[in-house]
Amino acid sequence: MTPAIDPNNPLSSYLPLALVLLLAGVLALVIVKLAALAGPKRPSSIKSAPFEAGSASSGTARQRFAVKFYVVALLFIVFDVEAVFLYPWAVNFQALGWFGYAEMVVFAATVVVGLIYVWKKGALEWEH
Repeated sequence: MTPAIDPNNPLSSYLPLALVLLLAGVLALVIVKLAALAGPKRPSSIKSAPFEAGSASSGTARQRFAVKFYVVALLFIVFDVEAVFLYPWAVNFQALGWFGYAEMVVFAATVVVGLIYVWKKGALEWEH
């Protein structure tokens, strides 16, 4: 009789993970289908009307946004990524030594130079 899991196969340790992921996917599909089948279906004109923060929508959905919105979003992502890199560095600060400190100084200086550039260009000024 042969075992179901071959211990010599390097991928055999991933079988439990694959089974859990498969079970999670199947369960998600089953829950969505059951909700669609068993849920209440009482459509009305009020429920079908567009809803925007408790008031009737104004304007068109096709209007163009100012570039400032996208610039602010990109700046947020840049500084969020910087924070993501700062945390592991701070956790391993002592193990990295002076070389790790110098590397982070270079990284932080690059981000600060970018911030100064954006500030001087006026990208952080919000027009009303």
